[in-house]
Amino acid sequence: MKYGCIGEHLKHSFSKEIHNSLADYEYKLCEIPKDKLDSFMDKRDFLAINVTIPYKEAVIPHLHFIDEFAREIGAVNTVVNRDGRLYGYNTDFYGMSALFSHVGIDAKNKKVIILGTGGTSKTAYATARSLGAAEVIKVSRTKKGDAIDYNELYEVHADADIVINTTPSGMFPNIFDAPVDISRLPRLSGVIDAVYNPLRTPLISAALERGIRAEGGLYMLVAQAVRASEIFIDTKYRGEVLESVYEKIKAVKENIVLIGMPASGKSTVGKLLAQRLDRKFIDTDKLIVERSKKSIPEIFAECGERGFRDVESEVIKEVASSTSAVISTGGGAILRGENITALKENGRVYFIDRPLEKLMPTNDRPLSSDRASIEKRYSERYHIYTECADKRIDADCTPNMVSDRILEDFCK
Repeated sequence: MKYGCIGEHLKHSFSKEIHNSLADYEYKLCEIPKDKLDSFMDKRDFLAINVTIPYKEAVIPHLHFIDEFAREIGAVNTVVNRDGRLYGYNTDFYGMSALFSHVGIDAKNKKVIILGTGGTSKTAYATARSLGAAEVIKVSRTKKGDAIDYNELYEVHADADIVINTTPSGMFPNIFDAPVDISRLPRLSGVIDAVYNPLRTPLISAALERGIRAEGGLYMLVAQAVRASEIFIDTKYRGEVLESVYEKIKAVKENIVLIGMPASGKSTVGKLLAQRLDRKFIDTDKLIVERSKKSIPEIFAECGERGFRDVESEVIKEVASSTSAVISTGGGAILRGENITALKENGRVYFIDRPLEKLMPTNDRPLSSDRASIEKRYSERYHIYTECADKRIDADCTPNMVSDRILEDFCK
């Protein structure tokens, strides 16, 4: 391996795509078990590597030189092999500082809470201090070292201004976990989450719902990768490179999610979008039928609407963890808030708004099988569709035109 990233679990890492967008060198993802790390580092069979969870501290004893800043933080995420000698750097500080600036969170004179005590926590601590935080407090599940526990956080530091999550809570595949209940921190003005997969963790979604400035870790990941690549090949990228690579990776990874009434054209439009973008197409109703080996009317007849919704939620929870997909949902998927929360973690949600008079009853939809039922569902659900959607799309036109309108918004 010439260039790459080492860690324990890298199946869903974005690093390869980011580095491939930056420079013309071979970059590989290399999963290393904990008992094999020492031999890998001693062998030194690489030109330069990034280091991620859980090895940012473990690699330090193998290094011949540690950059002053990485030494101060106590964590290394970039290692360069120069004539057999290993040089360690920390570019996460650059990445997290860039993320603060990107989202517009001002830490000066603020009380900052850092969740976690690992290598990224040390970077967050250094970043908060460098940005002028008045107080920086580390939180762990159990009190250890200079960290308090969550009970003390809620009881003594509920006046916190900013939260930085450096734990893996909310990271794929456990994308519904949240490390902290921010409703118990009423003064919050900013939330940063180092997790980048999913793009919006439950923590970030909860903050945004409360009108709090918040951002996940993708921008930080790209920013630190830009700086690491500069160290790898001894170069300096133009300032606009970071923004362009970030937008590219975000657009590639983010799902397009379609919601709307039965017979509004979601599946037809979804297939067109998937074809035009060369993406996989996922139809949640089709998956439900495949998994159950029963038609939707049969599921309703045997299990009732609640039973069907339970199956639907299970399927949506699974597909929500996908990236780079076009997802078409059933007409009633929006009836459970948990479904939309899940779909928004990696997706942008579009309401396909086809006029009521053009919605035709269908026998395969038990709740919309006749005209009266269609009109009743439309009246009950229209406001929910508009509230759930990131963007309403006027669908009083051809499917090709609808797909054009979605792409115009999505590709901005």
